[in-house]
Amino acid sequence: MGDLQTYAKAVRVIKEAILRSQYRATSAANKEQLSLYYGIGCYVSKNSRDGFWGKGAIETISQQLQKELPGLRGFSATNIKNMRSFYEEWSPFVNRQPMADDFNWSDFVAIGFSHHIEIITKAKSLDARLFYIHESATRFWNKYTLRDYLKADLYNHRGTLPNNFTATMPSTKQALKAVNAFKDEYLLDFINVEELDTKDEDLNKRVLEKSIVDNIKRFILTFGQDFIFVGNQYRLEVSGEEMFVDLLFFNREINSLVAIELKSGKFRSSYLGQLSTYLSALDTYVRKPHENPAIGILLCRDMNQLFVEFAIRDYDKPMGVATFRTSQELPERFRKALPNIEDLKKLL
Repeated sequence: MGDLQTYAKAVRVIKEAILRSQYRATSAANKEQLSLYYGIGCYVSKNSRDGFWGKGAIETISQQLQKELPGLRGFSATNIKNMRSFYEEWSPFVNRQPMADDFNWSDFVAIGFSHHIEIITKAKSLDARLFYIHESATRFWNKYTLRDYLKADLYNHRGTLPNNFTATMPSTKQALKAVNAFKDEYLLDFINVEELDTKDEDLNKRVLEKSIVDNIKRFILTFGQDFIFVGNQYRLEVSGEEMFVDLLFFNREINSLVAIELKSGKFRSSYLGQLSTYLSALDTYVRKPHENPAIGILLCRDMNQLFVEFAIRDYDKPMGVATFRTSQELPERFRKALPNIEDLKKLL
């Protein structure tokens, strides 16, 4: 009997290939349909908005179309009004330079008209609309998945943590929970920044890990109360090879193991490969049947967010990258606003 994990991966790969093929096949049809609907929307808008047509004109036109073209679909009165909205919402941008140059037209025509209506109805800003268009096109969201993300307001709640959660997690709901569980930056005010100033990255990493473990309760409070500490330097063995996860947690809300890899310096793309390997081992040998796939968080001193988003997008394990700061690195006005540690201890 084959490895079920291998079969599951094969299914994912083949499924994605099928979806990509289907989207390529429909994109040409989408382009033609969107062009038609945009043109009809333009015609209806100019005649109905300026008062040339009387009340109920769109309903009458729709009924007559159904009579003259029996079996015609997509031209109900409601949908004709949607075509008008489609034109009116996008016409200010389509022919305006250089704004039109910022559009990714391949994304725009890759999704169907029903997707576009969902987006212009429920997302009001241009940036939000372009975000949902891009995600729908590249993640192959169906209309119902898109609707879930719009309802959850993913654009405004996704945070700034660079991650691939929406592409790699098993459900919309699960991805949204993960997005909301992590921040893009954490204040680790119990770390002495002077101890991290050596040129030895491995030494800095050990100092960072020891500080976190020594202050594990405060670290958990920084991350969130749903985190349970499993251990540090958590040992994994695969085919005789040993690996050690810096910090391993379990998140009750997400129902997932969370592996945190610590880096005392700036983000490097090679770190993601290491973290992905840890997640594969955790899913294969540690994860319980009722648990969701493990999540990886790379916690580093600094990162170029755009580069991280580029580097992380093609990994098939759910991962995010966050940075940390210490109280000594904050501007003086913020340091003064922090409570005295001894006073805080007494209060607690």
